[in-house]
Amino acid sequence: MKFLIDTFKSFTKFEICLWLGSYFVIVVSFIFTSNKDYFNLAASLVGATALIFVAKGNVIGQFLTVIFCVFYGIISFSYQYYGEMITYVGMSMPIAIASIVTWLRNPFEGNKSEVKVAHLKLREYLLMFLLGAFVTIAFYFILKVFNTNNLITSTLSVLTSFIAAYLTMRRSEYYALAYAFNDIVLIFLWILATMSNLSYLPLVLCFVVFLANDIYGFIHWSKTKKRQNLFS
Repeated sequence: MKFLIDTFKSFTKFEICLWLGSYFVIVVSFIFTSNKDYFNLAASLVGATALIFVAKGNVIGQFLTVIFCVFYGIISFSYQYYGEMITYVGMSMPIAIASIVTWLRNPFEGNKSEVKVAHLKLREYLLMFLLGAFVTIAFYFILKVFNTNNLITSTLSVLTSFIAAYLTMRRSEYYALAYAFNDIVLIFLWILATMSNLSYLPLVLCFVVFLANDIYGFIHWSKTKKRQNLFS
C-alpha cells in the first residue's frame, strides 16, 4: 500500500493532466462512435495507464503492459491483423514479463517506484538490430501465410515493436522513441481498419494518445538519466 501511495505522490501536475487528458480523448471518441465496442475501450484505457507508469520508470507500467498485450492481441485477431496479435502476445508480452524482472532487480538507489536508466554500448545496439532484422524477415513470411491484412505495414510494426520492447527491457531511454515510431505505424494501420468499421476509431485515437505519452516518456527518461548520473 505504501508503495502505491508513494507512486501516486510522485506524479507531477503535468503527468496527471496527461493521464486524464488521455482518458478524455479515448472516452470522447468512444462516445461519438456509433458502433461501440467496450472491449476496445477497456484496452485503450489500460494501455494509456500503462504508458504513463512506464514513462515514470515505474514497474507497475510493465504489469499493465502485460494486460494490454492480451487485450490488444484479441482485438487484432478480430480484424485479422495477425501480425499485431502474434507480435504483442508472442513477443511484446513475454518481453514485458522479462522487463518486470529486470526493472525490479534494478531500482534506482533502492526506490522500487523508479528504475535505474541504463547506458547501452554500441555492440548491444548492433545485436538488437541484427535480431530485429531476423525477427522481421521471419514474421513477414509467417504473416504472409496467414493472409494478414496490410502485410507490409504489419511487418514494419513487428520491427518497431521488437526494438521498442527490447530497449524497454534493457532500461534504455530510447525505448520511447522506438515506441513513438511504432505508434505512427499503428495509427496508419488502424485508420485503414476504421475505414471499414468505425468501431475501431477509438484505437486510432488510442495510439495518438500513446504517441503523446511516448514523446513525454523520452523527455522524462532523458532527464531522469541525467539526474541519476549526478547521484551515482
